[in-house]
Amino acid sequence: MVVSILAVGLVVAIVATVVSMRAARAEATRSARRAVDDAKADAAARVKAAALEAAATTRAMETAARSEALEARNRADDSLASAETAVERRAERLAKVEAEVTEIDETLEQRDQQLQEIHKDIQSQRDRASGLDRDIRRRLDTMRGDLESRAGVSAAGLIATLGKGWIDDARARAAAELRAVDQTAADPAHDREARRVMEIASGRGFTHYLTERSSSNLRVGKEIVALLLDREAALHGALERVSNVQLQINDDKDAVRLDGLDGVGREVVRRAFAKLVKKPESADDARKDPEAWAAKGREHLNQEIRALGKKAFQILGIQKSHPEIVELVGALNFRTSYTQNQWWHALESSYLAGMMAAELGLDEKLARRATLMHDIGKALTHKIEGSHAVIGAEIARRLGEPELVANAIGAHHADEPCNSVYAYLVAASDAMSGARPGARREQTEGFNTKVEDLERIGGDRRGVTHAHAVHGGRELRVYVRENEVDDATVVEMSTEIATQVSDELTFPGQIKVTVIRSFEATATAN
Repeated sequence: MVVSILAVGLVVAIVATVVSMRAARAEATRSARRAVDDAKADAAARVKAAALEAAATTRAMETAARSEALEARNRADDSLASAETAVERRAERLAKVEAEVTEIDETLEQRDQQLQEIHKDIQSQRDRASGLDRDIRRRLDTMRGDLESRAGVSAAGLIATLGKGWIDDARARAAAELRAVDQTAADPAHDREARRVMEIASGRGFTHYLTERSSSNLRVGKEIVALLLDREAALHGALERVSNVQLQINDDKDAVRLDGLDGVGREVVRRAFAKLVKKPESADDARKDPEAWAAKGREHLNQEIRALGKKAFQILGIQKSHPEIVELVGALNFRTSYTQNQWWHALESSYLAGMMAAELGLDEKLARRATLMHDIGKALTHKIEGSHAVIGAEIARRLGEPELVANAIGAHHADEPCNSVYAYLVAASDAMSGARPGARREQTEGFNTKVEDLERIGGDRRGVTHAHAVHGGRELRVYVRENEVDDATVVEMSTEIATQVSDELTFPGQIKVTVIRSFEATATAN
């Protein structure tokens, strides 16, 4: 019984469970259907909204495209209208130009025809003129022949006679003027005027600077001497090659003697030693590359020389000359004559010459220019043989200076005749600057010895009557007997004396040797 009740209860539970599950499934099915319906509705709504939005976007894009197309069309229409307007204007201008060209062509054709007619007229006139000229020449020849036959002299002979007469007349006038000059040369008034002009120039042209001495012995110390001799004397050789000066080291190996006449080269060596003493660290550069180190020092000095040359022209207010002359003027700063600095000497002399020229009513700048360059040959006397005046004149002529300037340079020591008053001004100002108290210094004993040696060498020849050193020992004049020495021997004697002077004496610059052989004839009138 109990079993039956349990079975019935179990069946009831099972049935209830089944019913419950079916109810739940039905509810789930209904829920799923509702969810599907809702999803479908939502999807349809979204599809509809998307379709509406796409339609709106499409309409907006179409509207924008239509607007852009309309704007582009308007712009194209405007551009086309502008282009059409420009084309029309160009067409109008072209038509105008074509009309002008046509008019010009017509004018040119008319002028060409006129020119052709004028040319024909000119040619016909030339032909007539040629005929007239031939006729005139024929008549002139006939008339000349008649005149020569009547006068008994040819035209060429008459011209020669007249020319000779004019030349003789000119020579007579020139001789008269020379005689007048010679007669008035001793006039004290001329001396007084010359002294007045020179005193005015000297008084206005006051300058003061110390004399300089070109030191040849440099006590540099054993360290620098050791540097010179290091690495097989590499720096020693480099300085000699760059400066063209020989460096002689003393026995104690603490001093160096400079042997050479190149003032610029000596200054290169002095500055090199001064740099090694002042900046010991520069010794490393000199030891590493002595050639480059020495060349750099020379280049620095060359730049200073060019600057000094330009400065001289600027101070005097004259136009610069050729760069080579400018450099020679600057190089005079490292050249002395009896301890007088030649750059300062050139400036001082130029001022004096300019003031004397102004006082005499001459060209002041021309006088300054010639005087500034009067000693440029001294910058080359160690390279070129000859008088520094002759060397300077040749350089001035070669580089395009006026002949007045070149002659003034060459004539200031009487190496060539003076051809202008400026040559005399240059010589006078040069002498005034050199003779100024304190300008130059020379030991009297050495000068007397030099003069005695010169006169001894000149007088030690057969046929010599006497020999004199003149121009401060710059020229030796030897007088010989006419009956003992002939002309050929005079030439040989001058060469031999000059050679002996060069071999036996040491002197700056040059010494001119002149052998004079004169013939004198005397007669007595009773």
